[in-house]
This record gives sequence, C-alpha cells and structure tokens, in this order.
Amino acid sequence: MFLHLGENVVVPIKDIIGIFDIETTMYSSDTSQFLRMAEEDGFVERITEDKPKSFIIAEVNKMSKVYLSPISSSTLSKRSEMFNIEP
Repeated sequence: MFLHLGENVVVPIKDIIGIFDIETTMYSSDTSQFLRMAEEDGFVERITEDKPKSFIIAEVNKMSKVYLSPISSSTLSKRSEMFNIEP
C-alpha cells in the first residue's frame, strides 16, 4: 500500500520510517540541525511551495529521503493506519 504525501507524491508505507509534526519538532535544536544537514546533502524533497506541516523520513532505493509535506502529521498517520489491518 502507498501513502499519499501531497500533490503527486506517494511512498510505499513499508518504506516510511517516521512521520513528524514540523511545528513541534522544530523546537528541538537536534531536529533543526538534522533537517538543515539533510537539505544541504540533497536528501530533502519539498512537495509544494506551501508551508510544510510535517516531514516524513523514508528509505527510498536504500537511501534516506526527507519529504516536506503540506499535510499534517496527524492526517498522514490516520491515512497510514487505515492500511495496518491485522489478519
């Protein structure tokens, strides 16, 4: 199954490492430094020019990728939980 992150960007749910709220995590200097370094190294993909509400860390082709999404982390989490069906 795939998770729609905004615009035309979808990522396989199995590849997602974490979904984070950008507002609450930006208070951490470690998170700010991580995002800055990831952007400098070319691992960040901005989905739209809109202000991001969340960031998603995923493993794409055996490399980490950070997506800046205009969709809130709570909405993305709810969408991903729809596919976590236990047998």
